[in-house]
Amino acid sequence: MISKTGLNALKALATLASLGNNEYMGANVVAEKIDAPRNYLGKILGTLTREGIVISQKGSGGGVRLATKPEKITLFDALEPIEHLSEWTTCFFRDGSCHDKGSCSVHSKWGPVRDQYFKFLKTTTIADLTDDFQN
Repeated sequence: MISKTGLNALKALATLASLGNNEYMGANVVAEKIDAPRNYLGKILGTLTREGIVISQKGSGGGVRLATKPEKITLFDALEPIEHLSEWTTCFFRDGSCHDKGSCSVHSKWGPVRDQYFKFLKTTTIADLTDDFQN
């Protein structure tokens, strides 16, 4: 349910979570650590920077780092700019959103699955992923 781009974003953020305060890691180093193409990861990090999840600093000693503590970045926050998860509230078969009063034929099945998935993404943080990405 998460694209390869989304997974690489999460891997990059989990890798950056290992940095100390005000430390930066070069995007090339992050790409190497998570085995992702440099240019591709650079675009992902650019998106995360524009969304305020990552801070970028140019020059010697620069690179990228998390904008806040990994405990404060939910998977939903990290994936929304890439996966556009909020659009999942639209109906499978109709324009607009599906709701309990006037729903489509799969609403009763999809709604609870979607809600559980969103709950997982909103209660799991980058800090929960860091054990798999520590050096």
